[in-house]
Amino acid sequence: MSTPDTDRPSVLFVCVHNAGRSQMAAAFLMHLAGEAVEVRSAGSAPAETVNPAVVEAMSESGIDISAETPKILTVEAVQASDVVITMGCGDTCPVFPGKTYLDWKVDDPAGQGVDAVRPIRDEIEDRVRGLLADLGVKPRG
Repeated sequence: MSTPDTDRPSVLFVCVHNAGRSQMAAAFLMHLAGEAVEVRSAGSAPAETVNPAVVEAMSESGIDISAETPKILTVEAVQASDVVITMGCGDTCPVFPGKTYLDWKVDDPAGQGVDAVRPIRDEIEDRVRGLLADLGVKPRG
């Protein structure tokens, strides 16, 4: 018996703390793809909370991530995802055959103010829009 999720691609965003880059990428993908894509994010060494400057920068884009919490990267999350996008987690991300792996070189917003986070946010949004095109998913709105 198949599940409803089998037809939609699943994407996992990974960074070290799951407090900035991967949270922004996941939020943009959820916002732009809606139910068309299954979205996860995780960190190899998750922080206690999402970076407040990241929350503020995302709210300026009309996306509220204030309720999100950093999550630990699990083997199960990688196995359940079709595409794994890493952002600065190096060799800590497990690799499985048959998965698509992309490494996005994006500046780390950790310790940065909202002025420094905005261009990182905008770059991530552009990359997510490109990913949607690669997945054949039309963005909402």
